[in-house]
Amino acid sequence: MRTMMAPLKTTLLVFVLWELQCAVCRDVTVPPGPLFRVAGFPLSLPCSVSGYEGSRMQDFEWFLYRDDSAGRQIGVVSTRDKGFPYAIFQSRVINGDMRVERDLGDKVRLVIQRLRAEDQGRYECYTPSTDSKYQGNYSASVTVQVIPDTLQISYTRSLTGQPVPEGAELTLTCSAGIQSEQLTHLSITFGKRAGGDASAIGAGGEVSTVKEIISIDKLLGVVPGRFYKKRYDDREITLEKRNGEGGLGVFVMRMMAVQPDDSGSYFCEASQWILDPDRSWQKIAQRTLDIGNLTVQQLAESLSVASSPRGEVTLQVGSPLILTCEVLGLPSEVNSGLLVQWMKRGSVSSDGVGGGVEVQVAQMSPGGIVSWGDDLSRASGGSMEKIAERKYSLKLFSAQPSDSGVYRCVVSVYAGRKNPGPSTPATLTQRSEGVTVNLKTKDILVSAVAQLPRGPLLKRGSTITLICNVTVTATGPTQAQVQWLRWPIPKMTKKESAPLEPPAVKEPSLIAVLMYSGVANILNNKSEISVDRLSAVSYRLRVHTVTEEDQGMYMCRAEAWGQDPHGGWYNSGAKAESNAVTVYLYARVEDLLLIPLVVGVSSALFIGIVIISAVTCCFMKRLARQRAPK
Repeated sequence: MRTMMAPLKTTLLVFVLWELQCAVCRDVTVPPGPLFRVAGFPLSLPCSVSGYEGSRMQDFEWFLYRDDSAGRQIGVVSTRDKGFPYAIFQSRVINGDMRVERDLGDKVRLVIQRLRAEDQGRYECYTPSTDSKYQGNYSASVTVQVIPDTLQISYTRSLTGQPVPEGAELTLTCSAGIQSEQLTHLSITFGKRAGGDASAIGAGGEVSTVKEIISIDKLLGVVPGRFYKKRYDDREITLEKRNGEGGLGVFVMRMMAVQPDDSGSYFCEASQWILDPDRSWQKIAQRTLDIGNLTVQQLAESLSVASSPRGEVTLQVGSPLILTCEVLGLPSEVNSGLLVQWMKRGSVSSDGVGGGVEVQVAQMSPGGIVSWGDDLSRASGGSMEKIAERKYSLKLFSAQPSDSGVYRCVVSVYAGRKNPGPSTPATLTQRSEGVTVNLKTKDILVSAVAQLPRGPLLKRGSTITLICNVTVTATGPTQAQVQWLRWPIPKMTKKESAPLEPPAVKEPSLIAVLMYSGVANILNNKSEISVDRLSAVSYRLRVHTVTEEDQGMYMCRAEAWGQDPHGGWYNSGAKAESNAVTVYLYARVEDLLLIPLVVGVSSALFIGIVIISAVTCCFMKRLARQRAPK
């Protein structure tokens, strides 16, 4: 048994020593084969060497063993000997069709730019020795099989270069197919070439002229280009595959609405892929077909918005106001959604210019839904309609003075999107010229005087009565609407002997309103307040059971409301403010009686404390003398 174990131990020891020694042996590596490549397209064979001694800049030599050469070695190309190639490869090496490209000092690639059928065979990568000892492998080989080119590609219709309006739909069709005995896959890419696009600047600062729009990759997945991902996610760009004739696939790319930056030269690219033995996908053939140039005409160059009547409109109060908005220059072949808004800027000033903040009067969505702005009362007193294709009207049945101002029609176009989503940005927004609307009102004069009737002094718990006499002079039916306002009494400082008059440092608070219709609206919830109308010109405010918080300066504001020919009432804009009336509260009798009572009790308490202190002090001194030692 021992005699059998001894040779086994020796064998294991030799094997381990050989393994340790060859841990630093030269090793040349090429991809596993066989590799299938297509005639007429490039071949790239990597080769690397490791475990060598000497310089990191290693030399490489490539040999070919053709299937019909009976094992005869043919020199292809070398990194150290320009005369290495055999005669059959000499011209191809000189013109660069066959060459060695170095990735690192010890890593290169054999590149054949256009593979030929006679290039099929076993390729050997050899590395001349730089080692002190000859150990390891100095070459490796891989079989390359050249298959015929069967990749086909064509298009149905080319682009003519004629301008296409912004928002129009673009459809491109490309047919492609492969007829190969090998299991290969096909990918299709639609792309665009355009120069000078800042968004296509790469990391190195160079400008890319090619953008991939969308692809069907080798695994049949749809992949958008990085500049088109959002449009793909929004379903604005699609790519589908259909079955065509002769085993070809038909690939249809559709852009729902072209944009200005879609201008450029379009192409379709078909690629053939194969899965190599090392489980990596390799592109073995590719063809690119130019489809034509696309020029997108921007809407801003043709679109305009016109409103009518133009210039200035003057109406009597109560007359209907009709404004029309028309969208011009929108291409008929572009199916676009429109958001139409009527905007108004303030009232008309003396110089005819609308001032104030611009507000929305009404709008119609692309779906035809009408909504009104802040003044919801207009929904029952007006309408907004689509009266013709791309023509809209705004009607106010009975115009009031508050309707005066400068009106504009604002149109937002969603080019190529008939029903845009709520977050979809508009392609373009344009505004019409302003229409100035003036409302003629009757001459109305308003005056107001506030007074505090004579009576007993006001004390806590009393009732404040204030009278507002309003005079309205007009040629037609009018009513007054009276508001009561109050300032609090400002706090006095040591240098001030009386409160400020009027207290302009603070806005008055509205406490009550008597509407023109006779309805009272009380806005102060802390006090018990009532308002009424004593006569045609006299209005009364009463504050019951007053407190100190009800003190202050009171005034009334009168607004004149006129009646239009249809019987509706409107604010004429004529108003007047009265003088300010100051209201103070005096102390009550029972409050005054408390003063002597409080003073008397305080005095008696002080005198008692003084007497007790004096008596206690004298008593303690006397007691101390009695206890003193004699």
